[in-house]
Amino acid sequence: MMKFIKNFRKDEDGAVTVDWVVLTAAVVGLAVAAYSSIQTQTAQLAGEIATSVNGEAVVDTALSTAATAQ
Repeated sequence: MMKFIKNFRKDEDGAVTVDWVVLTAAVVGLAVAAYSSIQTQTAQLAGEIATSVNGEAVVDTALSTAATAQ
């Protein structure tokens, strides 16, 4: 029984697994934070562009040139 306990204490396979789980969780957390930040900023920028475009008038120069030529 003592030999089993000593071998169990020296075994590091579980420690490596825990390291990988922690690293993977950190990478996923950073990806979620980056996605959230990008999504918020993109929505805000799209709203600003829509407001700017809605305030502009569209002028068709081809039609206005043809009308003045007649």
